[in-house]
Amino acid sequence: MCGIAGIVNLDGRAVSPADLSRLTDLIAHRGPFGEGAWFSADGNFALGHRRLAIIDPGEGGRQPMISADGRHVIVYNGEIYNFLELRRELEDRGAIFRTQSDTEVVLAAWQAWGEDMLPRFNGMWALAIFDTISGELFLARDRFGIKPLLYSLSSERFVFASEQRALARCGLVDATVDTDVARRLLLDAFSIEGSEWTLFRSIRRLQGGHCMWLRDGKVSVRRWWRTVDHLLEIPGTEAERVDRFRELFLDAVALRMRSDVPIGTCLSGGFDSSAVICAMAAHEKAGMGPRDSNAWRHAFVATFPGAAHDERPMAEQAAAWADVAPTFLEIGRGDALTDIDRILDDHDDVYISLPSAVWLIYRELRRHNVTVSLDGHGADELMGAYLQAGQSGAFRIRNAAADLASRSALARRSVDLVRAWTIKARGHGFLRGGLTVPEELPLVAQDDELPAEWGGLNRRLYRMFHSTVLPTLLRNFDRISMAHGIEVRMPFMDWRLVAYTMALPESSKFANGMTKAIARRAMAGQMPESIRTARRKVGFNSPMPEWLNGPLAGWVAALLDQNVPAFTEMVDEVSLSRTVGRLTASKTWDWETVGRIWPYLNMKWMLARST
Repeated sequence: MCGIAGIVNLDGRAVSPADLSRLTDLIAHRGPFGEGAWFSADGNFALGHRRLAIIDPGEGGRQPMISADGRHVIVYNGEIYNFLELRRELEDRGAIFRTQSDTEVVLAAWQAWGEDMLPRFNGMWALAIFDTISGELFLARDRFGIKPLLYSLSSERFVFASEQRALARCGLVDATVDTDVARRLLLDAFSIEGSEWTLFRSIRRLQGGHCMWLRDGKVSVRRWWRTVDHLLEIPGTEAERVDRFRELFLDAVALRMRSDVPIGTCLSGGFDSSAVICAMAAHEKAGMGPRDSNAWRHAFVATFPGAAHDERPMAEQAAAWADVAPTFLEIGRGDALTDIDRILDDHDDVYISLPSAVWLIYRELRRHNVTVSLDGHGADELMGAYLQAGQSGAFRIRNAAADLASRSALARRSVDLVRAWTIKARGHGFLRGGLTVPEELPLVAQDDELPAEWGGLNRRLYRMFHSTVLPTLLRNFDRISMAHGIEVRMPFMDWRLVAYTMALPESSKFANGMTKAIARRAMAGQMPESIRTARRKVGFNSPMPEWLNGPLAGWVAALLDQNVPAFTEMVDEVSLSRTVGRLTASKTWDWETVGRIWPYLNMKWMLARST
């Protein structure tokens, strides 16, 4: 896991080492263990790297890495979990390896298979490979866009980096805000991350499951992965389906325990994270494999003393089952303003809540020198989430974006409900221009032709997983975890498990009033029964209503008082301030109003910082 960057001067001028250094300095937090740079012989191409050392943490894993024949140079962010199997396959083909790193395996795979290497990878990645002979640059992201890659192309240069803010602040890219994208983010914070567009007019996102070539100053992008084209065969009986899910999930966890440094997990006490830590314990009992980390017994739990959504008792049960002594981090009213400007800056985008709790728990991992966390992300969008406490009847799909709705009558909105929410937001008149809304942007996978037999649930989950909710969450967790140099691994997003679970009938995902039915059945006897069968879903999120009704009130008032012309051009601030003032005075902030209004506060903070 690392931060990667590159500059190509298309006008033939040599890349300034100072320009590259400034770019990589802006992503230094992603790789605190070292830095590297490479310049082409003619000087007009440069690659930069900031290293988070996890596999082969010594000198062997340093980047940029050059192939043995000197032709190809790579910078790479992520992990290829099946690198040992690929290494053996490549050795059988005659490849000779000088290091124990997965980076060298990727480089050898490129020389053996070219673009065809991508479907062979089981992992998460954003990579760039330069051909010193042809002068061509290849870039690619993993299937689901777990690791980020952003770029900017002008007549003068092509620049790429792991983070939006690095490009916006490096001085090489036009950082003009795209007001159409900004307006759409205010209306629907989940409608942008699945597209190629960003908040900045000149910065583009290489979408998940896509690759790109830079040739002769022009870029060509293609989609190399489409999940619906790779759905796995489903066994005939339910018992066989459960066994197959268990096999895939346990193997996904086992692969993600490969590490040359200590690993751990963020444990909430919910089904997803509890399943992960219990599967880690099961893998150790079954026998650890080569390169697996024996230093895995680290669980970090965010607790909210006195709050109804505190899951500490459940987390303690899961930790005890796995024979792990957890580390608890108490989060309360006093944390509302803790490092708030840094948290918003690290997040670097518009969202529907303040990610303080997540930021604080990953900081705790760093303080304990645990740099890898196996977490439960992706399970909700893959299989649906929980019925809300006290709700009988209709099953509600989680809108996994902020986890906020899990404590409100709105549950986690589906894409359709988000659009209804958009209309409601327009009705409040915060945006200038009335009902004039920017056109929708093309999202990855939105036009995929799904199996005719799929019902509404499977179709909604497919869109949430690929196009809207999950891409936004992945962005959030990457930026917040990597702000502290923490690598997050996600067993539920193993491509084999995804391709299998997507193909399952809806009855395997929601049955007898229970969501994630197949996973719950698969984990019978593998984790505490009280957690396996729990229906209550508690989101991992900062206690925003309590904070806005109290310790954040002054911060919000001061923000609204600032003069930010770019924000004023878009938003009716009189109406916004009136609504915020009423909610604060009456202390009636709730999860619905937080989710609807926080994006405006988030956007104004960002625009204030950028001017």
